[in-house]
Amino acid sequence: MHKIMIVVLMSAVPAFGQGQPVDVRSAAGCGPADEQFSVKVDKTQHKVTEPEAGKALVYVIVQERPRPGDALYIGNITTRVGLDGSWVGANYGESYISFLVEPGEHRVCSDWQSSLKGRQKLSGAADLSAEIGKTYFFKVELWSGAPSDGRDFHEQDVRLKAVDTSEGMLLVSKAGQSAWKKR
Repeated sequence: MHKIMIVVLMSAVPAFGQGQPVDVRSAAGCGPADEQFSVKVDKTQHKVTEPEAGKALVYVIVQERPRPGDALYIGNITTRVGLDGSWVGANYGESYISFLVEPGEHRVCSDWQSSLKGRQKLSGAADLSAEIGKTYFFKVELWSGAPSDGRDFHEQDVRLKAVDTSEGMLLVSKAGQSAWKKR
């Protein structure tokens, strides 16, 4: 009987050591898939400010691009911006948002807000090591279009990458400022 109890206990021990499953999209920085935003863009606003004391400032700027050879360009797409598993705002078309962050390690995410499952998977993520008083710029490259040659839409893409300060300021000068609200 003791041998049976030991076997039962030994086989149960690994189950206790397992934690909750990790939501990988959240761990990459994205917020909940079902959260949606409405966005308005002020194309006259192109400002870069200084971060508040004790914080860092992050800008996320969207550049939309048609794929070469695409017959129908799908523009003015809503992209959500996430930080450490929560959405911090959204862009619409070629626009930007900015937000404050605490110093330290973070994960930034951007994805295509859509009711279509295939487009919901279009996203990009990047790591951020924020320092007090610094400003960081990320560019979202959004490639879209309707292929004229029978190709599938799988070639659409969202890429998020850090850019240097000069490039970031130039991108902000060409984009409108987004104002968003949750639906």
